Amino acid sequence: MLRRHNPFRRTRGALGLLLAAGLFSLAVHGRPEDPWLPAETVEPAQLLKELPAGQAAQLTLIYVGTKTLYAGAHIPGAVHYGPGSTEQGLSALKAFAASLPKSSDVVLYCGCCPLEKCPNLRPAFSALSKMGLARLRVLILPTSFARDWVEKGYPIHQGTPP
Repeated sequence: MLRRHNPFRRTRGALGLLLAAGLFSLAVHGRPEDPWLPAETVEPAQLLKELPAGQAAQLTLIYVGTKTLYAGAHIPGAVHYGPGSTEQGLSALKAFAASLPKSSDVVLYCGCCPLEKCPNLRPAFSALSKMGLARLRVLILPTSFARDWVEKGYPIHQGTPP
């Protein structure tokens, strides 16, 4: 029997190793496009426990979505400086963050759409992370703020601050 040379034989082995390494990295670090680690996230129920009397006392909560959605409903005590997907929003966010002590407990959230498609959260997190905030976290809202926070009966505030 004549054996043919298969130029892809070695390539398949290398591809298998790359796939295994990628899956390991995904298991350790979360989705590859997320700039945060699992330890830099907080679930809604946990954040609720950190909100004393429904208000953010020690936390700095920052909503990084659109002004319209912020006015419709946001977590009490949250501030808004513009969408994390725009240069203007990121500039305002960075200016605000520069006034915070590096040890501040900061939680970013959006919830405009499913987390995997959110255009605001990743740029905002990356920008603040580069500023050296030691306790920067992301509120995990997989579907939306409406579904993952409001519909669960968690506290909200409507309107914009004076």
